Parts: sequence; structure tokens; C-alpha cells
Amino acid sequence: MILEGNAKKFGDNISTDLIAPGRLFHLRNNLPELAKHVLEDAEPNFAEKIQKGDIIVGGRNFGLGSSREHAPAIIKIAGIGAILTQSVARIFFRNAINVGLPIFECDTSQIDAEDRVQIDLLKGTVENLTKKITLTFQSLPEIMVAILNDGGLMPYIQKHGGFKL
Repeated sequence: MILEGNAKKFGDNISTDLIAPGRLFHLRNNLPELAKHVLEDAEPNFAEKIQKGDIIVGGRNFGLGSSREHAPAIIKIAGIGAILTQSVARIFFRNAINVGLPIFECDTSQIDAEDRVQIDLLKGTVENLTKKITLTFQSLPEIMVAILNDGGLMPYIQKHGGFKL
């Protein structure tokens, strides 16, 4: 599985409240509408700037805060193809995989805003095509790659009838 897109760069400590603002709690039952506000408290009008397949590049502690399982869902709905970050909150990581949003930890310091990035899930590599640099990340367990390939946990379970561990 190869993903490619332009980097949308954020810093450290991007919380679930920055991703899905609490003041818009009333929209959590209308995720497409909530997705129009994704990350707007971190970068105004961010959703309007997204091109399908863009890749969020974060610093440390991405997704900290409350569980807000709709936070990774609206990132995906907005058109983001994946997230690369130096470190990620564990609950956000699982929620991202569960909704079918690829997320990986790697050294993101060599990726700048709008760099063209290509991610190879199976090889565990990130090619910064703009700078001609190759980065690595720990590849995901086979079950998580299968969940991502099927579009998330629910489609995986519907397709396979459960887990084969």
C-alpha cells in the first residue's frame, strides 16, 4: 500500500480539542459537517486548503486529550490520506486505525510544509520526494495493515466476521 500527498505541517501537542473543537460538539452526529472545521483552531480555514490525499505531519504528542473517536474520523472525511508524527497518543492511534486512517511515528523534522511525501506501508518507509530523503518507521502489525486495507475496523469485521489472531 503506497500513499502519496503534500505535507500539511503542524507542531507539537495537537490535541483532540484542536482537531475537533469542543464548541462544535453538537455536530458530532454530522461528521461531514464537523469535518469542515477540522483543525481550524490550530490553523484557520485548514479544511478548505486540503487536497485529497494530503498528509498531516505532526510533532510530538499528536492526538493528546480526550478520546473523541470522531477526531480521526473527521480528518479522514476531510480528505487527509495519512498522518506522520514524531509521537502519538495511544488512544488516538487506535481510533485512527479503527476508522481506517493510516498513522505512523517517525522523525518528521526533515519534512516541511507542502513537501511531496510518499509512504510505503509494507516497507516502512517515507520518501520525501521534494528533498530526496528516505525516512523509516516501524511497520504496523499485519492485522492493522489488513484493517487499514479494508477501510477500518467495522468494514474489516464485516468482511472477515471477526479476528483471526
